[in-house]
Amino acid sequence: MSLLSMNIVMPLFTAAMITVFHLHPVVEITLIALAVSPIPPLLPKRTLKAGGDASYTISLLVAASLFSIFFIPLAVDLLGIAFGNPAKISHATVMLIVGITTPAPLAAGMLVRLMALSFAERILKPISLIASVLLISVVPLLFISMPTVVSMIGNGTLIAIVAFVLMGLAVGHLLGGPKLENRTVLALMTSSRHPGIAVAIASAIYPEKNLVIATVLLYLLVNMLISFPYFIWSKRRNTKMEIHP
Repeated sequence: MSLLSMNIVMPLFTAAMITVFHLHPVVEITLIALAVSPIPPLLPKRTLKAGGDASYTISLLVAASLFSIFFIPLAVDLLGIAFGNPAKISHATVMLIVGITTPAPLAAGMLVRLMALSFAERILKPISLIASVLLISVVPLLFISMPTVVSMIGNGTLIAIVAFVLMGLAVGHLLGGPKLENRTVLALMTSSRHPGIAVAIASAIYPEKNLVIATVLLYLLVNMLISFPYFIWSKRRNTKMEIHP
């Protein structure tokens, strides 16, 4: 049900939505690229803070990442045909992007923890700090791209992105099974997609990369604003269930 939520329901919903809204081509391509992209590498930490189950989170992250290696090239072929602009993105390219951001760091962390537990615990905070600094370094890009991001708002673009995020949260929550902590994980993971891979996919089809990046940045802002209330609500619900099982 997890892969169904992320890789089947979301692309189908997005395809149906863009036929209704008749959006700018770059928005249509980018939304579908987001719909077929895997989980962003920093998301699992957020789902755990919301009270998500750790084993379910990690297994879903790994499964979605491995599945995307085979799924994304096929999706790009279909996208190219649908938009009349054939494009190719090789399995090797997808494997490199996905591998660097998800399975490789996860495998390295597991190996270090297995072979040197005390060392792993000592470097946990420094690595987390470095990751936070790297994340903050993206902020200048946001300011530079802001005029283009603002220009993308209108003609149904903002409504479509809001609908994309809300649908992701809703379908993930509904298909997450009986456990609330698993619903939290799947909801956040279904609504959140890997921005780097989405840019790579959309740019392979649409030539103006700056518009693709602006659309992805707008999606990231909208997703952050909309998913935050759900994150707080889930965290409180999961905390209450731990206190009163």
